[in-house]
Amino acid sequence: MPADNPSEALAHLAGERVDHRFKGLPPDADGLTVGELAAQRRNLFTDGFATPVLALSAERLEHNLALMETYAARHGLAFAPHGKTTMAPQLFQQQIERGAWGITLAVPHQVRVGRAFGVRRVFLANELVDPAALRWISRELDADPDFRFICYVDSVRGVELMDAALEGAGRPLDVVVELGAGEGARTGVRTEAECAAVADAVAGTRTLRLVGVAGYEGEVPRADPERVHAWLRRLVALAVDFDKAGRFEGLDEIVVSAGGSAWFDAVADVFDQIPELSSPVLKLLRSGAYVSHDDGHYRRLTPFNRVPEEGALEPAFRLWAQVVSRPTAEQAFVNAGKRDAAHDLDLPFAQVIRRDGTERPATGVEVTGLSDQHAWLRTTGEADLEVGDWVGMGLSHPCTSFDKWQLIPLVEADGTVVDYIRTFF
Repeated sequence: MPADNPSEALAHLAGERVDHRFKGLPPDADGLTVGELAAQRRNLFTDGFATPVLALSAERLEHNLALMETYAARHGLAFAPHGKTTMAPQLFQQQIERGAWGITLAVPHQVRVGRAFGVRRVFLANELVDPAALRWISRELDADPDFRFICYVDSVRGVELMDAALEGAGRPLDVVVELGAGEGARTGVRTEAECAAVADAVAGTRTLRLVGVAGYEGEVPRADPERVHAWLRRLVALAVDFDKAGRFEGLDEIVVSAGGSAWFDAVADVFDQIPELSSPVLKLLRSGAYVSHDDGHYRRLTPFNRVPEEGALEPAFRLWAQVVSRPTAEQAFVNAGKRDAAHDLDLPFAQVIRRDGTERPATGVEVTGLSDQHAWLRTTGEADLEVGDWVGMGLSHPCTSFDKWQLIPLVEADGTVVDYIRTFF
């Protein structure tokens, strides 16, 4: 069951005690509650925070939340942002308060986190065949009439396993047929004929209800605008064909869902062309990385590069580390490494240097590698870098930035820490 009052569940986070579990926080804060520490409004740079420490910009977070809320509304899209990016119930709540239909998640543990903090609509962008998880979700559905749960199916075998696990369930579990993005792509049914076979298998159960179609255009092989638009048109055509065949008879709404963080403009374009079906269509967008955006992968791929008139996301993370060694004029080391920084897509980007309260660009400084607890810096003659300096680094890939930090300071532009974002990975 979810928390009866999401605000009360979130308030419990503020009552958690600060201790050794949380990296980067001031050692003299041990024993304070998170709420008490936030109320002190300490400064990230002068009030005892220890490097490495990851900071989330309060102003840029607010900007990004507002921008995607506006974008979805402008294009007539329901929005279920992907919560696996942050796994931060405080951010889930902010997204829902800004009009999100619900939260997208990927695995059963994440659903349990969402439910513990009052999330009442969950889109599981994955197949689900684990019997224990299915039975737990069934109990949640039976106990809470307001709980809406939807997940993928992509095989007759998967349908059979789900049906067996859910035998005796009360409410049927809603499913969407996942259309694969192409040969060599990730999950999903490869052909329309196989999609029909999966839909037939669902119709043959009492425990499942087919409510739509979905997929992930980010897996389209050799993705470009033409290929992505073509696949999205296939997804819409599948929904139309299913509707003509009477597969959605009796539904209050038909779900058509896609949309990661690299092609949501294409989703908006194609979903705008969905014809009238037998029931209203819930056009569900699932982008998640927008919350913090980044300084690498998504800076390059964001659809706002293609539609700049609609706005721009702002990178909201900065990882602060300290120079601990300067063995040569061409080399330096800071005390943040693979345990602290996303590194699966790009290395961190040296952006600024702080010394004696003054911040300046990290001219002539480049991150060239990461060890477990060190970043390797290459320095040129332009670099003014000394042992003890703080180096602020931009990161690439939000999904592997949030997961390395359990409690992240939310920091205003002047360094004031106004809150702490708790993650649950």
